Amino acid sequence: ALLHIEPNWSPLFTGEKVTFICDLKEGNNTDWNYAFNRNGHWLTNSIPENRFTSPSLTTGDSGEYQCVAFQKIRPNVIRESNKVSLSVSEKPKAQLRKDSPVAGSVTLTCSVGSSSSSRSSSSSSGWKYFWYKDKKTSEPLKTGDDVLLQSGSISPSGGGVYWCRGGRGDPVYYTEYSHPVVTNRAVVKPNWPEIYSGETITLTCGIEEGGGSEWEYEWRTPDYYTPPNPRGSMMTSSVRGDYSCKGRLKDGGSTTEWSDAFTVKTSDVPQPVLTVSPSWTSPGDSVTLTCSVEPPSAGWRFFWYQAVPELSPNYTYELLAGNTTGTEQDSYILHGQTHTAGYVCRAGRGDPVFYTLYSDVKFVWSGGVNPAASLTVSPHRLQHFSTESLSLSCEGNSTEWRVMKADESGFMSSCSYWGQMTGSTCNTTRASSGVYWCESATQSSNAANITTHSGDVILVSPVHPVTEGHSVTLGCMLRTKELLDNVDFYKNDQLLPNGVGGELFISAVTKSDEGFYKCRGRKSPPGLETLTSAESWLSVEHPEEAASSSVFLLLLVVGLVSGVLLIILLLLILRRYRKSKASSISRSQRTNQSPATDHMINQGETQDGHYAALLHGDSCLYETIRGSGQRKQGTNDEPEESDYQNVTMETAADE
Repeated sequence: ALLHIEPNWSPLFTGEKVTFICDLKEGNNTDWNYAFNRNGHWLTNSIPENRFTSPSLTTGDSGEYQCVAFQKIRPNVIRESNKVSLSVSEKPKAQLRKDSPVAGSVTLTCSVGSSSSSRSSSSSSGWKYFWYKDKKTSEPLKTGDDVLLQSGSISPSGGGVYWCRGGRGDPVYYTEYSHPVVTNRAVVKPNWPEIYSGETITLTCGIEEGGGSEWEYEWRTPDYYTPPNPRGSMMTSSVRGDYSCKGRLKDGGSTTEWSDAFTVKTSDVPQPVLTVSPSWTSPGDSVTLTCSVEPPSAGWRFFWYQAVPELSPNYTYELLAGNTTGTEQDSYILHGQTHTAGYVCRAGRGDPVFYTLYSDVKFVWSGGVNPAASLTVSPHRLQHFSTESLSLSCEGNSTEWRVMKADESGFMSSCSYWGQMTGSTCNTTRASSGVYWCESATQSSNAANITTHSGDVILVSPVHPVTEGHSVTLGCMLRTKELLDNVDFYKNDQLLPNGVGGELFISAVTKSDEGFYKCRGRKSPPGLETLTSAESWLSVEHPEEAASSSVFLLLLVVGLVSGVLLIILLLLILRRYRKSKASSISRSQRTNQSPATDHMINQGETQDGHYAALLHGDSCLYETIRGSGQRKQGTNDEPEESDYQNVTMETAADE
């Protein structure tokens, strides 16, 4: 007799079942009865079937098995089979391995015990492999579930947590699940791509296509820096160097690969660039401020300030109303711009806020006259010869002024650099091109865009905007003051028909007359060289804009006069009251006092009748809100700090 086992796998595991088959080489198997034993102990009585299926195996079922056949008609005829050894082990756990045969690809291999993942080994051991993603209790993956099933290996195309287990037989006997293996990639994500000196960066270890509370993390940092929470998903640092991370499953121990290194670099604190559009306005226009930080980066909020003039070379910066937390947008719209004003911006990000430097001051120019601060140009025209002298005077509700100029490059300087300031007037012996305006301690005047020319002819045009309905005369002037023949005037390069006697007269200006004007003529006698001036802009304002300025000026004058009269009246009443009081005291005491005493009382009356006023030279305490200098480094210090200074009032003569 021949004993064999189905399935013939080695080793067998607890929970599996096997069938013992006893084959005879003679006669029919049905002519015999059979009995099976293990290690000499009978497992069955004599049975007519030559097959015996074991219950679920345990480790105690290991041993040598044999079958004995008894002929039915002659029971004394016995046939003993060969002995077969059977080994039973504990239920196995599948083994899962991760490989990266090619950069960027992942292969997972599942095996049971010492068996490999080759087709022949899997076939001989009977194992088939079942794959699971994200949860062990999910349905097994199938070909097309974003994986490529190849016997005991798969090649997932995305990140995730994978398990496997082996199964064989019918019904299927399953191994224990393998430990989980992750195929996710870790990546270091900064909150912005670069940082600046003094700034802190926040790095996050991200798990691609995964992540959550089931993960913990590990960081590689520069040797001289230890993160405060080395297992956390986020860390902050201001230290330059390479940073990388990997994720680890808390309950399984499987880890991602180390992420690519992110290099933290620090740069100098940037200075944003502020642009204004339009740069020249009419009263009531809207102006757009744009603040840009180079190179562009994430996380910035933008803060907007008005540059308030001081009589020292600097400006103080006052945060615009409603702008305490900044704006996410890099632009800011000013509505109803009415006068010349300077603006700056800066950007900030993080907590605590890290600030950039302030931008350079950019001005929005207005040519309209501001009664509180106005500029007068003499000679009263926009174009001047380069050899001419120029006088610029400031008027308004201030006693101290400075005249400023912004040249074509945007560089700003005061009269003291290129002229002589006397009182409220700046005189220069050589005019130069630029935008000129006046500044007091609180505001700026209208601006004049003066151009100088080395040629022989200039256009004579008004400095200030012309009010609609008023007349205006444009002229053409030679350096030698001689007259030009056949003078033509052009608006926006289009010839105008009504120039007469070297002048262009417009009797009632309208908004349509606004534009660029120039003149062209020939030297005398006729037929000689033709000369053309440069262009200048003729600005036209609405009557209500001019009226509002006139009303403001009238109210200002009336207010000042009324104030002075009221003060004089109060002083007279007080003087009369004190004299009356002194006289009554004198009358009540006259009978008992000597002439000397009476003289002293009269002297006291005279002294009481005089009152000291604040004169130039008296010292007073003034408060100035002084911002940081234009080039101050962006730190966490706010600009709105108060300095107090003792200021001595002086006249121009004292200077």
